[in-house]
Amino acid sequence: MDILKVTELTIGKASSPIVDKLTFSVAQGETLAIIGPNGAGKTTLFKALLGLTPYSGSVEWAPNMKIGYVPQRMEIETDIPLTVEEFFRLRGSVATPEKVHEILNYIQLDASILKSGFGEISVGQRQRILVGWSILDNPDVLLFDEPTADVDIFGQESIYKMISHLHETLNLTILLISHDLNVVYQYANNVLCLNHQKLCYGAPGEMLQAEHLQSLYGGERGFYAHTHEQNHSHTAS
Repeated sequence: MDILKVTELTIGKASSPIVDKLTFSVAQGETLAIIGPNGAGKTTLFKALLGLTPYSGSVEWAPNMKIGYVPQRMEIETDIPLTVEEFFRLRGSVATPEKVHEILNYIQLDASILKSGFGEISVGQRQRILVGWSILDNPDVLLFDEPTADVDIFGQESIYKMISHLHETLNLTILLISHDLNVVYQYANNVLCLNHQKLCYGAPGEMLQAEHLQSLYGGERGFYAHTHEQNHSHTAS
């Protein structure tokens, strides 16, 4: 069953749209990865799906869908007088002590972190907390906007494994913006190649071929070399 249908979605000025006549659908339980160069309209697409920016065309969610959103980052001063526990409480009545402890198990953090200052914990821990915040009210769909953008290489894999665990455990549908093609291959059912327009859409093994990547990223040869090396080393291990 499709839980999202996007038809002829256009965002921005008609003369130079940020997203132009985009059509795709997402099935219940699917993980859809959205890839493309910087400035391609990926985050703007998420804003349209959340109803946060004007657009033409249509965005149709299945009835009664609860949607969670995890941004790239939350800019916050390290000396902010707010603990992790108090941050959760900002969600109101859904953040009961029992629910918060349940969420900590899902995001694989110890309960002792609740007493830590929100500005003092690591970037990776903060991203996990943002994920926990987004699932407090039991959403059906989660939108992740490059959830490991500021996380070191050692923390990235653990966060993606956590997202995969949430997908399976909570029966979530996930839309994921990522620049890491290894992540796309490993976790996504389908991939949407976006550079203002839809350039490809389908299973990663079929869509992430050289000709599609060339049309998507153009002359960013460093991207291809890095990706090839990653895939080669992964295969050899």
